[in-house]
Amino acid sequence: MSHGVPAALAIDGGNSKTDVALVARDGSLLALVRGPGMPVRLGDETVRVIDELIRSAGKLAGQEPGQAGTDPQRTGASRPGLVASHLVGCVANVDLPAEERKLERMLSDQGWTSTTVVANDTFAVLRAGLDDVPAAGARRHWGVGVTCGTGINCIGVAPDGRTAGFLALGMTTGDWGGGGGLGLEAQWNAVRAVDGRGPQTALREAVPAYFGLKEPLDVGVALHLGEISWDRLASLVPVIMQVADAGDDVARGIVLRLAEEIFLLARSAINRLCLGSEPVPVVLGGGILAAGNALLIEHATSLITAEFPGADVRVLRQVPVVGAALMGLDLAGASPDAMQRLRDAFASRMAAGT
Repeated sequence: MSHGVPAALAIDGGNSKTDVALVARDGSLLALVRGPGMPVRLGDETVRVIDELIRSAGKLAGQEPGQAGTDPQRTGASRPGLVASHLVGCVANVDLPAEERKLERMLSDQGWTSTTVVANDTFAVLRAGLDDVPAAGARRHWGVGVTCGTGINCIGVAPDGRTAGFLALGMTTGDWGGGGGLGLEAQWNAVRAVDGRGPQTALREAVPAYFGLKEPLDVGVALHLGEISWDRLASLVPVIMQVADAGDDVARGIVLRLAEEIFLLARSAINRLCLGSEPVPVVLGGGILAAGNALLIEHATSLITAEFPGADVRVLRQVPVVGAALMGLDLAGASPDAMQRLRDAFASRMAAGT
């Protein structure tokens, strides 16, 4: 059965990976592909990564290169190479409004879709964690989303469309957390446990062991010499969580500090949008939060609900590209049934490990 031109081309471009999905108007998942993360700097390489993934998705969906399709949003007109009606790209490292508009133009110029929308990847986390039918009295989806993966960020959207966000460029813009920050913190504490500047911690053995080394200073030297990539520090997060769960005070302190940062981000967005008295949904997503560490989730949730008793804290288990795809279906005017069909398709993929 032909679905015609897909309703949505969804892109979730993170620091460590990029997911692209093609979705029919009825919510059928036509293709899902994964590739490398977004380049640190916006440019032609960003479009190249996306282009290759779109080509792969198109092949999986049975599209031929340059194939014309009938776009229902353009009153039946045919357009060579049309991949879908709407493109929604939620992309990391596109933090400034000018960068969003630049990438929007760059993607629109490719002629893949009739409409193109680009937003920070935290919007995908937020939309994926929200109900598909907006709350009573609201004409749009709204709430607060916090994402914590390689980096950390937050976005808030009010019922009237106002937004509150953060530059999230790292320490220079007031951020702490994310995989890279946590890994560096673990290494810092491991070294200080050896030389007496800090308290003893099981991270002293666990951190170098993860890299196949004997001492924390060996890790420091390997980082200095380029034998270990700085990006690999983010992969220490499961080690930190395991050591924390075993009762180590230093590792627990790192996890609890991350929970507090998540709370501070959510609190800032809620207060700036004057949503403190509303039953605001707070979606926690990204690789670190999706892993569901009990200490992290429970402490972050308790801090948020203590400050905002009406808040509805939710942990997003599905991949964020679901949110970008749902945003595309929103643009297409798809039904709630179609959105549920899409969610079920992604859930089936996850259950099957694909």
